[in-house]
Amino acid sequence: MRIENIKEFIKKKPEDTFHQFLRYLVAGGTATLVDLSVLFVLYQFLHINHLVAAAVSYCCGILTNFTINVLFVFESSGRIKKEFIIFASVGAIGLLWTELILWSLSNKLGIPVMLAKIVAVIFVLFWNFFMRKKLVFRK
Repeated sequence: MRIENIKEFIKKKPEDTFHQFLRYLVAGGTATLVDLSVLFVLYQFLHINHLVAAAVSYCCGILTNFTINVLFVFESSGRIKKEFIIFASVGAIGLLWTELILWSLSNKLGIPVMLAKIVAVIFVLFWNFFMRKKLVFRK
């Protein structure tokens, strides 16, 4: 595959939900790696409370996810500030879900923090995608 073809593939945003979701998985996967990495460092090495560390790492993931979504997944309206506010608001609700799941699994059931975080990521993924598609990047 030629570099021009790759550039064109990246620039052209998919219109259909299935292909958007596939690209969202790539964007979300990258953001999740950022999120998990920050959580791991804050919790394991800096010994910050797991719920505080999860909130900070989630915010890092939101910034990463928004940037990749605008560049790779959804067509922006050009009103980046407004889109980011709505994107972050959806993310804030996702953060509440994440914290609740993390607290329930880790504090109440004794599941290791990193495993509990992965479970939370899977559940919150669908909330974030459909709400962001509907509220942030709608046509």
